[in-house]
Amino acid sequence: MSAPDSSDIAVAEAELARLRAEAEAAEARLEAARARAALAAAEVAAARARATGAEAPMPAHVQPAPAAAGSDLQSTSDAAPRTASDVSSAPPTAPRTDDRAAGPLDADEVAAVIAGYTFEVDTLDLGALVNTEARADAQVRIPLSMMNRHGLIAGATGTGKTRTLQGLAEQLAAKGVPVFAADVKGDLSGLATPGEPSEKLLARTRGIGQDWAPAASATEYFALGGVGTGVPVRATVSAFGPLLLSKVLGLNQTQESSLGLVFHYADANGLALVDLADLRAVLTYLVSEEGKPELKGLGGLSPSTVGVILRELITFAEDGADVFFGEPEFDVTDFLRIAPDGRGIISLLQVPGVIDKPALFSTFLMYLLAELFEVLPEVGDPDRPTLVFFFDEAHLLFRDASKDFLAAIVQTVRLIRSKGVGVFFVTQTPKDVPGEVLAQLGSRVQHALRAFTPDDAKALRATVGTYPTSGYDLERVLQELGIGEAIVTVMSERGAPTPVAWTRLRAPRGLMSPTPHTAIEAAVAASPLSAVYGTPIDRESAREILAARLNAAAESESAAQAERERAEIEAELARQQAAMDEAQQQAEKKARAEYERLLKKTARSPRTRTSRSARSGSSVEQILNSRATEAIVSGVIRGLFGTARR
Repeated sequence: MSAPDSSDIAVAEAELARLRAEAEAAEARLEAARARAALAAAEVAAARARATGAEAPMPAHVQPAPAAAGSDLQSTSDAAPRTASDVSSAPPTAPRTDDRAAGPLDADEVAAVIAGYTFEVDTLDLGALVNTEARADAQVRIPLSMMNRHGLIAGATGTGKTRTLQGLAEQLAAKGVPVFAADVKGDLSGLATPGEPSEKLLARTRGIGQDWAPAASATEYFALGGVGTGVPVRATVSAFGPLLLSKVLGLNQTQESSLGLVFHYADANGLALVDLADLRAVLTYLVSEEGKPELKGLGGLSPSTVGVILRELITFAEDGADVFFGEPEFDVTDFLRIAPDGRGIISLLQVPGVIDKPALFSTFLMYLLAELFEVLPEVGDPDRPTLVFFFDEAHLLFRDASKDFLAAIVQTVRLIRSKGVGVFFVTQTPKDVPGEVLAQLGSRVQHALRAFTPDDAKALRATVGTYPTSGYDLERVLQELGIGEAIVTVMSERGAPTPVAWTRLRAPRGLMSPTPHTAIEAAVAASPLSAVYGTPIDRESAREILAARLNAAAESESAAQAERERAEIEAELARQQAAMDEAQQQAEKKARAEYERLLKKTARSPRTRTSRSARSGSSVEQILNSRATEAIVSGVIRGLFGTARR
């Protein structure tokens, strides 16, 4: 290993100086927080004394506010934190003699948590600190401006992840921030319906300082390709691209490269790949005799590779995935809509068939995210996000991902925050998310984990290793968390991680069960987007263009074949005519020779003939020697051989 140069040393020293300064500032803030906590405790003690008529002792540290909180929360949401005066009616508790006896954190650590989650900017309320019991005076929040620094919501099934998502979505929308989320199980639709109060729910919310009241959020329902109840969301194959499609089809690197070549050819030749039929048509064409020369300069395609891709496409289409590709193509900026009253609209993508098509579901969400990155302008670090995108079942996205695909995800997540988009991955354990992506996530809400198997225990230890040092035994606490409780750390407005906090999360204000189906259907029918995307269209695309090209080529070939056949016939006729002419010449030559032989024979006849014979022979000779006689003889000969000209 080479020795560090002077520039590396300078950078390291500068970083060390910065960390020292931050540590000193944090220590100062901690002292201030302790003072504020002591003041709050004194005010609470005084209020209790006034309520009971007794003189209350001045506590030496921050005392926890009692809470009648149940441990089973169906979900999470938003409200304002309670102050010391809000808990003045709470029953008194005896002063503690041991800071650790009352919970995992001592007074200084509680004060550090209070200080760490006290911000001067607009925030979302996550819940209240738990130190054996919930502390209504120790609210856990996340700065709104940090929601575009991404985050993770993780936990075992049934621990409250969906309700955490619901609560954050409600608060974001209430503050004018649009939200996108995939509704995998269908129960997020309750966002559009006010929640139903119960004694258990109200007791829990009072215990964490939440002034709960039912409320509905402005919600729009979407469905992939119109499968389900919602405005159809479609994409063209061209827009989807070879990288994402290769992930969906499960292609290897060689096949992925070949598919990329096909997309390049289609784009360069104006062949719009709208649906899967278009892609199959181009693939078939490029391995046909007509299409092979098209890619000669680019290396060509292996017929066996094309065969694999075609088989995968056919299987993919037979599974029903072809309905997701087509037109009109969805404009992702429609996810950024604001309601007339200033609230952000929550866009819920209904995906009822996700279990059957997990790769398509996760990859389609990645496509939407990539499209947002492509079309949105740079906004830097705004006071509030442009959109918060909740990526549910995130482990499906990274399963069997190629290096190129993973690199594309990392780049998108790293850069899309500058477009004002925050991404929250929702999954079971942090190990479901690759380290390169996990490093980009500034906020963490970790629900309970189970350790029933050695693999579970390994995942638990790996999760603990991703958290900053804290006063908790996280390996134990993560297994003891109740439903609706989580270990939280977020990014402060300064960009530094906040203290780790065992948090009892707030309850959503919307319904914690699905909205009635009739209400969803009515909302979809009334949506202005239904008129835009509701009816599919089928314009001329690669399939039709190639079919027309092949038909034209076939017609041209047919005409050329006919011309070749005509030329062959004419050549054969000419050959036959030449043969006939040759035969005629030979016949004429033979006849002339015979004629001349007869003349010679006549000339050699005996002189002893009678005078009559002599005179007759003389007449015959004169006749035979005349041109007229020669013409008559020639005509007779030509008639005999069938060579007479007409």
